Amino acid sequence: MQLRELSGLTGVPIASIKFYLREGLLPPGRPLTATRSDYDASHARRIATIQTLRGVNDLSIAQIRAITALIDAGASRVEIMKSLQREVQSLGEPVPGRAPAGNAVVALRGWPDVPTAARGALDAHLEEMDRLGIAVPPAALDVYSRAVDLIAHVDLDHAASSEDLDALVAHVAVGMHMRRELVLKLLALAQTSRSIAIERSVPMAVRARSYAARVTTQ
Repeated sequence: MQLRELSGLTGVPIASIKFYLREGLLPPGRPLTATRSDYDASHARRIATIQTLRGVNDLSIAQIRAITALIDAGASRVEIMKSLQREVQSLGEPVPGRAPAGNAVVALRGWPDVPTAARGALDAHLEEMDRLGIAVPPAALDVYSRAVDLIAHVDLDHAASSEDLDALVAHVAVGMHMRRELVLKLLALAQTSRSIAIERSVPMAVRARSYAARVTTQ
């Protein structure tokens, strides 16, 4: 298909497609003449990936280029996923583990003890919690890490079924954003529901005495 047809198929203006070509996000088409090229379904998939990373994940052109360059260079799925995670979640650069709690949870779950951006971000967060005086007890960290390990298995098993790397990146990019929000909202509902259940399990007389005690101390 030619540029106008590619624009019609994807719903993206010709000017935007030309911009993607100039920026190296979209591979060039097969030359037909000095001014015309032929494009195929792979170009449409790449445009969909770019639109997803821009519209859903709000990535910059440079961030998208870092991801698409890995796809075009034939990088492994692992490298592409690590780059995608780093860019989408703003995790920083890969660093070795340093926080004792992070070391403990990696060993507990049997996760590979290798420098990654995710590991560095976890350690930085655990250290900040320590600084604020809200360190996570080992038993709680065990529960949290077990839960997210199960979630990761579901997410990555589903993603692994995609053969096309552009489709994989688009799917995972949306999933990183939407599933993260889903987990946070499920957690909020679970905490609210747990609080309601606890409140209902306390006898009315006990709640009344507790309320009276609070009022008299104010």
